Amino acid sequence: MKYHILSDIGNKRKQNEDFCGYEIIEHDNQEIAIFTIADGMGGHKKGEVASKLSVENILYFLKKNLVNVNFDNYIEVKSVLRQAYKYVNAIVYKTSLYEDKYKGMGTTLTTSIIHKKDLYIANIGDSSCCLFTDDYIKKVTKDNSLVQELIDEGAITEKEALTHPQRNVITRAIGTDEFIKIDFYKEMLEKDNKIVMATDGLTNSVTIDDLNNILINNDDLKKCCSKMVDMAKKNGSKDNISVICITI
Repeated sequence: MKYHILSDIGNKRKQNEDFCGYEIIEHDNQEIAIFTIADGMGGHKKGEVASKLSVENILYFLKKNLVNVNFDNYIEVKSVLRQAYKYVNAIVYKTSLYEDKYKGMGTTLTTSIIHKKDLYIANIGDSSCCLFTDDYIKKVTKDNSLVQELIDEGAITEKEALTHPQRNVITRAIGTDEFIKIDFYKEMLEKDNKIVMATDGLTNSVTIDDLNNILINNDDLKKCCSKMVDMAKKNGSKDNISVICITI
């Protein structure tokens, strides 16, 4: 497995409120890879605190608890992920309550776990996880956002969503409420598959077809990440831009 992580402040922001991280741990002589990406919100310094707290603490929790998981039991894997997200949410939520300068902060949080040929994903918010197989990329996660609800209702198309004035409005986040609802996904992996995790600074400015073309034409993950970020900036992205590319 190879991977590359790139986070860019983007065209407009004064600080980077995205945060990414990873851990590689051993379990029964097998590697478990954990990748996580967060897009903070809440204004100056609040967003970057929320995203950093979330990434660091979910990695801490999963590193400590995944070694005891039976990966043949998907319910057990989901249970640990659920506990991890609740643990992180409590930390961010309580920090926002008890420290006035962090009031109102929150963050998206998307986490991928790779074990053997299985990809497990947990998601809150609109940071994405996509899977590239056989020269085709598909978006695995579904955004918890206003525009996604409008797409689901048939009110707008996916193309219209890219330029919708409220495309940055999310309907779920870490730290904004005491209770959270988490989405879970599982995918089978094969050799040479690629995984792309990204914040909406990328996905709101670069189409799925553009991502597909970059992955088809570039084997080097560092180059893939750079081309994706450069394209988002060229297309006028107004947000921080972060991307994780992984090759199996």
